[in-house]
Amino acid sequence: MDLNWLRDFVCLGRTLNFTKAANERNITQPAFSRRIKSLENWMGVPLIDRDQFPLRLTPAGEQFLGVAADTITRLTETRSAIRLDDQGQHAFQRFAVMHTISLHYLSRRISEFEKEIPDLRTRVISDNFDSCRQLLLDGNCEFMLYYRHQNIEPRIDETPFERKDIGVERIFPVAQKQAAEENGWVLSPGAERPVPYLSYDPTSFLGTVVDLMIEDLRLPLDVRYIDTLAETMKRRALSGSGVAWLPEFSVTEELERGDLIKIGTPEMETEMIMSLFGAPSQLDPTAKMIWDRF
Repeated sequence: MDLNWLRDFVCLGRTLNFTKAANERNITQPAFSRRIKSLENWMGVPLIDRDQFPLRLTPAGEQFLGVAADTITRLTETRSAIRLDDQGQHAFQRFAVMHTISLHYLSRRISEFEKEIPDLRTRVISDNFDSCRQLLLDGNCEFMLYYRHQNIEPRIDETPFERKDIGVERIFPVAQKQAAEENGWVLSPGAERPVPYLSYDPTSFLGTVVDLMIEDLRLPLDVRYIDTLAETMKRRALSGSGVAWLPEFSVTEELERGDLIKIGTPEMETEMIMSLFGAPSQLDPTAKMIWDRF
C-alpha cells in the first residue's frame, strides 16, 4: 500500500471531483483514477460510488476517510519526531518556495535569521507552485512561500495550515532602455505597431496573473519567447529581446542603474501578495522561532 494512495483518497474525499483532485495532486486524471482503484483493490471494497452524480463516497469510503487522514497525520508526525531525535538540535528547516521569491527575498531573510538563531540549518527547495504545494501537503517541508493574487482563486486548501501575508510586490512591464528607445517600443491600447513580447507560460502562476491583467487592454504584443521563470525573462529583457512583465524585487537594481526601464501605464501593473504557509502547532522550537519572525 502506497502512502500516496491515502493522500489521493483524502483529497478526493474533500473535493468529490476526480478532475479537481487530480489537479491538486499534480498528476493526470487517468493516473489518479488508477491509484484510487489500487487503494480500493487493497481494501477489498469500493470506496467511491461511481454511479452517483455528483460523486460521493460509499459507506465504506466514509468510514475509511477519517482513518486515512489520521494515518497520514500520525505517520507525518512520527517521521518528524524520529528525524528530530536523530538530528538532535540540528534539524534542517525546509522551505518550499517559488523561484523568484527564493532568489530575491528568502535568501536575504535567511541571512538575517542566521544572525539571530544559533546553528540554524536551512534547506530551500525552489520550484513551481504545484510542486511547492505538494511538498507542503505531503509534510516534506515546514514552510511554503508563494504569491497570491486577488483575481486568482486560492490554489491550496488552507484548512490544515496557517497563513501569514508578509509583503506586497508589484509586477509591471519593463524593457532594456536602449532597445526600447531605438525601436520606439510603446505600450498603448490599440496601437498598430507591435512590440516584441516575452511571455510567461500561460499555465504558470505569473502567466495567469499577467494574462488576466492585460487580456482586455488590446496591447500590440507580438509573442517572441515563452518561459516559466522570471529570472530567465529578465535576462532576455536585458539583452534587448523585448518587453517582459517582471516582479519589482527582481528588477530593483536594474531599474536604479537604468539598464531596464518601466514602460506602459498604471493599469498595466498589478500587486501580488507574498504569503507564508505552515502549521505552527507542528513546528519544532527552531522552526517556531522562524515563523514568529516572519
